[in-house]
Amino acid sequence: MILNTDALIKELSFKAIRSSGSGGQHVNKVSSKIELSFNLHGSLVLSDTQKERLFVTLKNRLTKDLMLMLQCDESRSQHKNKAIVTQRFLQLIKEGLHVPKKRKPTKIPRAVIAKRLKNKNTQSIKKVNRKKPDID
Repeated sequence: MILNTDALIKELSFKAIRSSGSGGQHVNKVSSKIELSFNLHGSLVLSDTQKERLFVTLKNRLTKDLMLMLQCDESRSQHKNKAIVTQRFLQLIKEGLHVPKKRKPTKIPRAVIAKRLKNKNTQSIKKVNRKKPDID
């Protein structure tokens, strides 16, 4: 399915938060952590079938009101974090919309079946020949 990523990115909302963890005074005064939120139910870009597919594939990552929340605090730069989390979001949506091909069961060739039966027969004969003969 073809997806308009520019329109999808416009539906995202970003929020800058202070990062946790060590980092001294810089961490306490700079909001470099980015939180991305996407309303799956209210999206105008996605069709109903796409929304249903994403709901099934991403159900463990959605909040109760069908919001997808992602966070990134890998970099000290707010812009880099925004780019990383946006890329992560697009990859997540792409993987969620991917429909795997249906597997076609293959037919076992006659030669393979014949070979297996032949080997089975030779093994059987080999084991019969190992037995002690019946003396009546």
